[in-house]
Amino acid sequence: MPSANYDLGYLKTAVGLLREYLLSDEIYWKLNVSSFPGEPAYPSLTLGGLLLAQTRTRARPLTPDQQVQFTQLVQKIDQLRTKWRSAWEKKSESEYHARINLWRDFLDDYRRNPDDNADRYAYEVSRRVMLQLLEIEIDEIPQSELILLSGLDGILAGLLTTGEFIWDDELVSGFPRGEYPYLYGNLKG
Repeated sequence: MPSANYDLGYLKTAVGLLREYLLSDEIYWKLNVSSFPGEPAYPSLTLGGLLLAQTRTRARPLTPDQQVQFTQLVQKIDQLRTKWRSAWEKKSESEYHARINLWRDFLDDYRRNPDDNADRYAYEVSRRVMLQLLEIEIDEIPQSELILLSGLDGILAGLLTTGEFIWDDELVSGFPRGEYPYLYGNLKG
């Protein structure tokens, strides 16, 4: 898992691009900025990625300076969400549709070839987390997508071996077992 500084850097970059991103037709917006040395490259800006970085940061122990920076970034994000509410929701809907298809594709890949795909779970499950975070941003999710997600959750329940939290322990408080059961275990294989 990336560090608090990584997520704060992502959020800071995202805030600077968020208005332009929300008013575009793009779901994935390339960030032309490097991450910290030793950290993975930043993913594209998406609302799901933004919400995930925000949730991870909120869960971590932060220094006082990091906490001030995080509070300021969240205020700016909330202001932009409020000002551009319609664009925010439309973007959330588009990303939800894309993420559910990617999540379905991963589970299909795993079921076809568990040995080659089980080790990808800790990364791929972030798509399922983003779906859950995006749900809150959408007034009405199409019934077909709710049915699809319910079916995918049923498939996952049959494939998942329940266990310990699979991400960094410092994130446990942000992703409780009751809300994110799929983060507590691994796929068989």
